[in-house]
Amino acid sequence: MQTIIESFKDRLLIFPYIFRIFPAVEKELAFWRVRALAIPDDELRKQALASIAEKRFHCLGGSIYTLYAPGQQHRLLTLIVALQTISDYLDNLCDRVEGAGEEGYRSLHRSMYAALDPAAVRRDWYQYFPHSNDGGYLDALVAAGSRVLAFLPGLGDVREEIAGLAALYIELQVLKHLAAEQREQKLVDWFTGNPSKPPSLTWWEFAAAAGSTLGLFALSARAAAGPAGGKEIAGILSCYFPWICGLHILLDYFIDLNEDKTYNDLNFVSYYPSPRDAEEGLLRFLREALQRVEALPRPAFHGMVVSGLLALYLSDPKALTPERKKTAQRLLRAGGPEASRMHRVCLGLRRRGVI
Repeated sequence: MQTIIESFKDRLLIFPYIFRIFPAVEKELAFWRVRALAIPDDELRKQALASIAEKRFHCLGGSIYTLYAPGQQHRLLTLIVALQTISDYLDNLCDRVEGAGEEGYRSLHRSMYAALDPAAVRRDWYQYFPHSNDGGYLDALVAAGSRVLAFLPGLGDVREEIAGLAALYIELQVLKHLAAEQREQKLVDWFTGNPSKPPSLTWWEFAAAAGSTLGLFALSARAAAGPAGGKEIAGILSCYFPWICGLHILLDYFIDLNEDKTYNDLNFVSYYPSPRDAEEGLLRFLREALQRVEALPRPAFHGMVVSGLLALYLSDPKALTPERKKTAQRLLRAGGPEASRMHRVCLGLRRRGVI
């Protein structure tokens, strides 16, 4: 009976998520926007502000995990917004600022690892980057994340798994930002030599899964809820990596196919041999995610995350273009009634400019 009640409550979380958590995210982002405005270096300030303005929906989406542990919502919100803001800021720096190579990208992304480790030593994140005077902005984001993690009661149970996902995330971010003539071979070599790669994945599917922050958020949320056994943590990890994480990033690239082709940007979905193969690849990730969610202690919550991914990305106008629409519809049907309901909600939120 307790499991049934908990499942019912999890299915109703969409309402507090939209009406209570969304405003709280906006308030948190407003704080970081003020900090970004004070960055002395013009280019760093520009990219920090742009990352918040253009990618705020990443924080809105990730904030669903604040509802996993009701007593820790405020801490989780601070952590998730800080981590995602670091991710989006560094992505902008690597994408839009010239003059940094592999060493520069790697040094910058060590800040993400530090934000996930309360015992990490602070470094000069901009050591090999052409700009450096951020007025303490990145340090403040790192401190916000690591400070919260230190208070999560189950941190010790997930510390190793968080470190593993962070290492994969950082390596992916470093390699994917290399010059076009280098990055693909570097990514293939990384995949080929990586002992943690799941069987049956292509190199681009593995890379996509490594590029998601959702596994980090899910493990942090579980740590916030209290101590957890090894079997439960292993179940969460195998569900999220590669399946939910891979679905997340593949959907992101799916809707950006045309834009990335125009600008010759890396797009993992474009590596599928055909549009039909890409559709089948996305469906495989979706089905695996939904199946594995059912084995987790709170399947309704994690199922809502999967439905939310479909709803958020497939409500984007870029998913409604003639070459994307049929695949989007097939994915929504495969996601089930909850995905379709959340899709309608997201369409309404987009019309109102909320997301």
